Parts: sequence; C-alpha cells; structure tokens
Amino acid sequence: MSLQALIFDVDGTLAETEEIHRKAFNQAFADAGLEWRWSRERYRELLAVSGGKERIRHHLLEADPAQADRSDLDEWIAGLHKAKTARYADMIAAGEIELRPGVERLIREARATGLRLAIATTTSTANIVALFDATLGREALDWFEVIGAAEQAPVKKPDPSVYHWVREQLGLHTSDCLAIEDTRNGVRAATGAGIPVLVTQSYYSEGEDFSGALAVLSDLGEPEHPCQVLAGIDDNPGWIDPQRLQRWLAATAQDKANKQPKEALSTD
Repeated sequence: MSLQALIFDVDGTLAETEEIHRKAFNQAFADAGLEWRWSRERYRELLAVSGGKERIRHHLLEADPAQADRSDLDEWIAGLHKAKTARYADMIAAGEIELRPGVERLIREARATGLRLAIATTTSTANIVALFDATLGREALDWFEVIGAAEQAPVKKPDPSVYHWVREQLGLHTSDCLAIEDTRNGVRAATGAGIPVLVTQSYYSEGEDFSGALAVLSDLGEPEHPCQVLAGIDDNPGWIDPQRLQRWLAATAQDKANKQPKEALSTD
C-alpha cells in the first residue's frame, strides 16, 4: 500500500460551505414567494439527504405536500435549485467563505511531493468553481486531475458511485487512495468504494457516527493552530501532512494483515 492520491470532498471539507448553502436556499425560497425558511436545526436534519434538489423535494413532501401535485414538479424543483445555486455563487464571490484550516497547506504539500489530487462530491460543478474562484483561484482546479461532481455521479452519497468513478479515472487501486470527508454519508460512500477515509468534522456533521474512518479530527491543522484528535489515533499530530498520511495508511495495512486469519495447518 502506497499513498498516491488524495480525494477531497468539497462542502464542509474544503470549506464550511453548508451555512452559505442554507442562506442561499432561504433567499431562493423568499425570491420564489415561498414561506419556507430552513433554520440551522432543520438544515442539519436535511443534510442527511444528499443533494440540493433532493433536499428541496424531501422538505416539500414533509412541510408543503400540496406542492407535490404540481404537474411540473421536477422542472419547478430544478428551477428553484438553479436560483439557489446562483445565490450561492453571489455570496461566495462576496467573500463570505474561506478554506478550513490546513486545507490549502495540505493541497500544496501534496502537489510538491507528487501526490495526485482529485475531488469526489455530490455538489455541482458550478458550486466547485464558485468556491475556487473565491479561495485558491480558478487556475487551482487544474491541480485536480479528476473532478467527480453531481454531473458525473447523479446518485448521491452515501452511494459510492462518485468514488468508483473517480478511482477508475485515476486508474489506481483503492488502497493507493485516501479520501478526506466531513460527514457520515461521505465516510459510507468512500468505504463503500473500498477507499480509506479521514474525517475532519464540520459544524453540521458534529456528533455523527464516523465508524469506518481511519481517524476523526477537528480539522487538518496548522503548525500555529494544532488540530484536535476526536477519534481513531492516540496522539495529537498537530497538523496533517503527506508523510503522516502515508504512515497511517501503511500502519492500517499492516494492522489488517495482522488480523487476517492464518491458514489452517495441513494435517495430510
């Protein structure tokens, strides 16, 4: 097992974008004359449903079922989500977001050490572009060899299809990749594709069950602002770099090998 590629989720992992998404949804609802307003508590519940259009439909069926009788329901939801995406892009462009601690550093260190970079997300390409425009710059998208978004894998996480697609495009074995996620659904998607995963817990995923992750951290950390270890390892590494990730993967592989049942001795 040799780490060759890092695969990043986007929302909640690269940046705490979910609060911006929530505000953008509420603005789109108001613009459409709807009385819906998603509180933080309601949005936390809705994040169990992957995908923006899917969240709209889920909420509609629970809170405003009369809307479900629309003959143009699919088109109406798609239009509402498109308006939300435009609002989101405007808010990101206005500077309402920044990358989480350690994200830019790790990306740059990974490039410097020859690690390949990829993205596996359920959000749209438009949202990815908006985030990069406001943070690393659009040219940084070229640092990512493969970008798997909602357009490439329409079945949302926890379904592992986006990770299968990204890994196939990379042409790597699952054990040569490491996913970085922030939610239980993300962990299930990555592990469902056989890819080891590290969690950096976000505001909206706090308290979720991250079983199956290599470790759960507060963030990726910086030398001047160490991360907190929430589960999975005994020591506090302070910050995450490619060398530490390589050692973790190697240790995980060895641990699995040690736990494999030994072949029974032949009695012939």
